[in-house]
Amino acid sequence: MRVLLVEDDDRLAAALTTALTRHGHRVERAALAVDALRLAGGVDFVLLDLGLPDMDGLEALRRVRRVSVVPIIVVTARTEERDVLRGLRSGADDYLVKPFRTAELMARMEAVARRGTRPLPARDAVVAVGDVRIDLGTRRVTVAGRPVTLTRREFEVLALLAREPGVVRSREEILDAVWGDPLLSASRSLDVHVAGLRAKTSRPGLVETLRGTGYRLGRLPGPGGPQDAPTGGSGSAGSAGPP
Repeated sequence: MRVLLVEDDDRLAAALTTALTRHGHRVERAALAVDALRLAGGVDFVLLDLGLPDMDGLEALRRVRRVSVVPIIVVTARTEERDVLRGLRSGADDYLVKPFRTAELMARMEAVARRGTRPLPARDAVVAVGDVRIDLGTRRVTVAGRPVTLTRREFEVLALLAREPGVVRSREEILDAVWGDPLLSASRSLDVHVAGLRAKTSRPGLVETLRGTGYRLGRLPGPGGPQDAPTGGSGSAGSAGPP
């Protein structure tokens, strides 16, 4: 397989490259997340360290997963259960803690490869809820044809809900995906951003709160009046601004 090794430790990268090559794999190494994001689409497998100098590996993992189903094993020194769960929930196919034996890494790679890749879920480029249109590609939103400017995080919260309308997202899941820290659940940061979405769109029902559970994309009256479920479509809208 063509393996992308994302590791900033030169000695470990050299040792892993030698081991992978002996097992018949072709290795391309990246020491920075920015290079990993550029190269991940052209390989068969990714081994990803989380302690990268330019970006947290979990964020790099999420970004790759938005556009690719390439198998990924996280290879890291982070041993906390919280880190393992975040890695798997962010899209890793497996999680291996350093130090490890080369034989175990090869066995895990073989197991992941046997399972095959899972298809990316089909997603509409534009999601319409009543008269609100959310363009996930261009990060633009309109309400009744009027552009609405959102902060980066406001849009990311809305986009997370819009990608799978009807699916309830827990507070911890949203905070982990958008802020990168599920422990912010004790703060009111998410509540403030949800309130901002409702106020800026003038559609209080756009984001529905399920007490004790989380949030989901709401149902709004369509232009004709009756309740509309979120649907896909096409179009453009106002852009999401800085955080």
